[in-house]
Amino acid sequence: MADKPTSGELFGVPYNFEKPNLSRLLSAHWQPGEGMLVEKEFGIGYTLNLANWRSWVVLGVAGLLFYQQQSGDEESEDEDDEAVEVIVD
Repeated sequence: MADKPTSGELFGVPYNFEKPNLSRLLSAHWQPGEGMLVEKEFGIGYTLNLANWRSWVVLGVAGLLFYQQQSGDEESEDEDDEAVEVIVD
């Protein structure tokens, strides 16, 4: 039986199942000449390129949305839950 490839592309989506090492992990997330998304160092798909300023904007927006969700959950816990009567004709 032939050896299966450990990296390549399937339906336009990259994959890589080679054993990762530290230098490859670091270089995969920091590629100054590339766009916002780069191929993952291990697994299937793409990851953020931290050398691109747009990636930091995406992380900031995601952080703000997470903070807003967490603070909204705290406010909803403080409110008293009252029964609501619904009349349907």
